[in-house]
Amino acid sequence: MPASIQRACHNRLLRAMSESDFALLQPHLSTVPLRLGEVLIKPDTPIPRVHFIEDGILSNIATAADGKQVELALIGREGMVGLPVLFATDQTPHEGRIQMAGYGWSVSSESLREILGSTSDLQALLLRYAQSVNVQIAGTALANTRYKVEQRLARWLLMCHDRTEGDELPTTHRFLSLMLGINRPGLTATMAGFERSGMIGSERGTITILKREMLLDLAGASYGAPEAEYARLIEGRPGSEVSTKARHVI
Repeated sequence: MPASIQRACHNRLLRAMSESDFALLQPHLSTVPLRLGEVLIKPDTPIPRVHFIEDGILSNIATAADGKQVELALIGREGMVGLPVLFATDQTPHEGRIQMAGYGWSVSSESLREILGSTSDLQALLLRYAQSVNVQIAGTALANTRYKVEQRLARWLLMCHDRTEGDELPTTHRFLSLMLGINRPGLTATMAGFERSGMIGSERGTITILKREMLLDLAGASYGAPEAEYARLIEGRPGSEVSTKARHVI
């Protein structure tokens, strides 16, 4: 039974686990809805539960003392929410907020720690995943400081697209400007340019990806390194084998 449940999972970390490790974890998992705007990780607060996302996207957000925020990383069906639990700590100064609703598997932090104490293979897998997130965070820092607004927006849209089944991304200009650290007028002008070029369609609260290849060309070198690292660390595939059209990876 655990094997059949594992094969039905959309979460790629759960599917990458050995059958024996998943069998240890499965009795402690429960399905939970992930509601838009829900804060799964509260800053400087103990993390009671870890989540493996089946559908939906969470933003890992840094907040300065003056309230300014920027997105550090995206987590979707490729990963887990609650990485500090792996590092012998129970909290983080960052926030984890659901930006696209869905559902996932939830396990108590205490149960996960106990399981990790009995299986070094599972611990190694999750630590490799944590490294892939570090690479994504570094890629975000590089994009935010060295690439133009157009490239940064294209990168973000591609990363969200990787983590969804369809082509529609529910989001708003306000949220995008906050997460990318771009002022609203600048973002609005950039989005309008993307629409005129036919790369995206935009209605209130929804962006539709129309021409992914054009977004890939625009994002250029700002996109792809974290995706290749995930494939290498989690799926055992050399980064050189990963297509820049990375939806099959994430």
